[in-house]
Amino acid sequence: MPRTSSCIIEINDKAAGILVAERNGFIFFAADATFGRLERRIFRSIGHAEETARTLLPRDIGCRPR
Repeated sequence: MPRTSSCIIEINDKAAGILVAERNGFIFFAADATFGRLERRIFRSIGHAEETARTLLPRDIGCRPR
């Protein structure tokens, strides 16, 4: 099976960034300023990049039922 050379990471229907395969994993290129802290960071897998991108989203601050 061929290795993926690039893919788009979407979080909540919003493009977070593009991953491009390289020798040691995937390089992240941010598509939105929210994810700019990940710019050019290398991830070992697509899943790891997506998981990390999710941590940059604002937390839900709405009311929670008791």
